[in-house]
Amino acid sequence: MWSVGAIIGLLIAGIVLGVLGRLLAPGSQKIPFWLTIVAGIVGALVGNLIAGAFGVRDTPGIDWWRHIFQIIVAAIAVVIAASVYPKSRART
Repeated sequence: MWSVGAIIGLLIAGIVLGVLGRLLAPGSQKIPFWLTIVAGIVGALVGNLIAGAFGVRDTPGIDWWRHIFQIIVAAIAVVIAASVYPKSRART
């Protein structure tokens, strides 16, 4: 079961990683902010899995490789989200 602190931490990581992913993703991403957060959450979770597979998830000091994996996955998730999100949304 996820604790409230873990959920809040994941949301904060989602915001930070989603924004960084949008900055690094090529082109223009016309996606809403909530989808940016979802892409960041995907980046956080999948990036942790990849870092664990390479044995660099938990290292002494700052886990630079884990963060790099998370940002790369978040950027890929932003590109995928931008490509599947409907281009024309009626705004009322």
